[in-house]
Amino acid sequence: SGRRVTVTGGNGFVGRRLVALLREHEPAEVHTFGSAEYDLTKEADVIRMYADQRPDIVIHLAARVGGIGANRENPGRFFYDNAIMGILLMEQARQHAVSKFVQVGTVCAYPKFTPVPFKEDDLWNGYPEETNAPYGLAKKALLVQAQAYRAQYGFNAIYLLPANLYGPGDNFDPASSHVIPALIRKCVEARNAAAPSITVWGTGNPTREFLYVDDAALGILMAAEKYDKPEPVNLGTSNEVSIRELVDTIVRLVGFSGQITWDASYPDGQPRRKLDVEMARREFGFSAQVNLEEGLRRMLDWYQSARD
Repeated sequence: SGRRVTVTGGNGFVGRRLVALLREHEPAEVHTFGSAEYDLTKEADVIRMYADQRPDIVIHLAARVGGIGANRENPGRFFYDNAIMGILLMEQARQHAVSKFVQVGTVCAYPKFTPVPFKEDDLWNGYPEETNAPYGLAKKALLVQAQAYRAQYGFNAIYLLPANLYGPGDNFDPASSHVIPALIRKCVEARNAAAPSITVWGTGNPTREFLYVDDAALGILMAAEKYDKPEPVNLGTSNEVSIRELVDTIVRLVGFSGQITWDASYPDGQPRRKLDVEMARREFGFSAQVNLEEGLRRMLDWYQSARD
């Protein structure tokens, strides 16, 4: 309360929820903006943004994101845009004496074969899964920057590692969407067309952990309020589900009665993902509230209403 807060990516999927939560807390000002106003890959725009908004706190959510297909096709862009945005924003935050910088990272930064559940101490024990590595490593470089700036300048930057996010308002574009919105759209369209089958990429064997978008926004807010240490912190549920189980649940909720064909010529991505979430609970009292089936039901209801 009583602070000027800038949220990059504040018009996006998580950002909209976070901005609403911040406004409930009545800070003096909450600023957000679109890329047409400030291009965060350009230093001059980042400097202008800080001069215009004069934030006390910056929460950096803006990112170049996408599913496996988008990551495979645009590795250079995913690396450069995500790295340069964070580097410029954090450096200018330091130069403008920002009191706190919240960097939101990615579970894709973890090594491909991290022991389950993923503990924050395991973050550097191997190379990320190859299809997500440029994105994951660009984000992980920002953890190095945050810790280096704390060590040299006393700069208060924290780093959060959310699980795969989902919920109403997600990106349903098949060219760039993540697994849950892609599957919901595929199943709804197949049901409506009375299609005999759907084809799903991969084997269905990998596991993932999913965090509902409202829970993610709450976790980010709680960390921004209460956490001030250099160590990265996982945000998740610690509930693991296989892609095959996920598909079965979505098919049931949608009411699609056709066959499911698995196309194993497409990559599975990381074999397993499940986070250890004890540190978030201990350090700032966060625990997720929305279970996967309830979150999927809300997301499906939103998508079907948006289509209608």
